[in-house]
Amino acid sequence: MSAVDAAAQASLTVTDNAARRISQILASEAPESVLRVSVEGGGCSGFQYRFDVTRERETDDLVIEKAGATIVVDPVSLDYLSGSRLDFVDDLIGAAFRIDNPHATASCGCGTSFAL
Repeated sequence: MSAVDAAAQASLTVTDNAARRISQILASEAPESVLRVSVEGGGCSGFQYRFDVTRERETDDLVIEKAGATIVVDPVSLDYLSGSRLDFVDDLIGAAFRIDNPHATASCGCGTSFAL
């Protein structure tokens, strides 16, 4: 891992639970598949998180590898996600990826959209 990747990785933490679940998901996908985490405009709070399984990677993507999982984040989304924590929660309400974003000033009830 390069120094740039190591520094950038510190800006988005992936929990062990999230890494295990991502690894399980990717195991049933095509070889070289990764989970792309991104931020886009929309949702009920102004921005929303997006999770996609893809084989496409860009040269400027942040690549995080943990416990057999590979997560990629584009530089624009990383600006919104810096300091965040990606987790996977399985509780009575349901199972889902959750992002704890210190920049979010508000979020919707389902946790997939946020405001700055």
